[in-house]
Amino acid sequence: MAGRRAPGAAPGLDASSTVLVVGASLAGLWACEALRRHGFAGRIVLLGDEARLPYDRPPLSKQYLAGQWDAGRVQLRTRERIDELDLELRLGERAAALDLAQRAVALEDGTAVAFDGLVVATGAAARPWPRPAPSGVRTLRRVEDSDALRDALVGGARRLVVVGGGFLGMEVAATARALGSEVTVVEPLATPLGRVAGPVLGEAVRTLHEAHGVDVRTGTSVAGFAGAERVEGVVVDGGETIAADVVLVAIGVEPETAWLEGSGVTLDRGVVCDATLAAAPGVVAAGDVARFPHPLAAAPVRLEHWTNAAEHGTHAAATLLAPPGLATAYDAVPYFWSDQFGVKIQAVGLPGPDDEVVVVDGSVASARFVACHARDGALVAASCVGMPRRLMAFRALLERPSSLDDALALAASLRS
Repeated sequence: MAGRRAPGAAPGLDASSTVLVVGASLAGLWACEALRRHGFAGRIVLLGDEARLPYDRPPLSKQYLAGQWDAGRVQLRTRERIDELDLELRLGERAAALDLAQRAVALEDGTAVAFDGLVVATGAAARPWPRPAPSGVRTLRRVEDSDALRDALVGGARRLVVVGGGFLGMEVAATARALGSEVTVVEPLATPLGRVAGPVLGEAVRTLHEAHGVDVRTGTSVAGFAGAERVEGVVVDGGETIAADVVLVAIGVEPETAWLEGSGVTLDRGVVCDATLAAAPGVVAAGDVARFPHPLAAAPVRLEHWTNAAEHGTHAAATLLAPPGLATAYDAVPYFWSDQFGVKIQAVGLPGPDDEVVVVDGSVASARFVACHARDGALVAASCVGMPRRLMAFRALLERPSSLDDALALAASLRS
């Protein structure tokens, strides 16, 4: 990089400045790319605790787990593309503490990296089972986790029990069933996806899985595991033991914020940010780790979607480079999707378990429908199974305050 200030770089950060990006994640990589795209010509240090170039996590429960994609396919960028960004890569190194006053991050090896601007993109870690568990009880978050689970499934572990019916759990269930495994899903709520998408979409996903031979047990909690050294089954409330050769615990994630404790950055189930994604002067957060206000939410939210992580990385970089007082709010409409048994499940906005849900096209029984979600009459989301083109028509409504009546009128015009 040239040793002069590039056009578009903010007054506070120039070619003599260092931006440290903690987290070689999707959000972290997109932040690096946006910094260069916006004209930042200074030093960028990308720190990641995995000794790998940034890679994509959604395929770990689908194409990569199925053996259809290799490790190169899940890598987000080629080495050549990353080299073009002129990054100082610090991979396989973990942040231990942040010193805001000294503008430095201490690493676990005892060294430190000084910075002028900081992007926190450390994401989240899989939430483990809260008590000791026998061998064969797994979580899935990293490439190595997916490798181990696939090796088990194709190596004779034919009976899989998935604890948790969220998106990750249901995607793994679909992939494992396609590999020929006997699959049982155990979910304490009344439907799969109950916390993140609500009962209508959840029932459609249950129907889809049951049609493919997955045993979906909802309203059922796990009491523990059978087996001394290696798991032999999952014990559910009531005492029944569901036989298992391998168990996936998919009960959510925990934001990676331990290294920020005591730093002065506000933590509350993530890094608390303002609407611009700023967490402290010269510090921004992006992706799964960030909790931020959004126009569609009554309280700050933390989103674990691919598109949110990518867009957050771009926006956080822009906030870091913006002149004082000129950073803009992040208000992009959230979008997420899942592929299960060849069916695309999608949503825009922020669906929730207590929404009023109206099916506006197709039917749940046919597993092809579009539904609108409202709270107190205000449109907050739209979801679909198998009808992606119709779904996207509602995104424009969610970009401004809209009512359920507005959505019903749009749906009627689309059907005419």
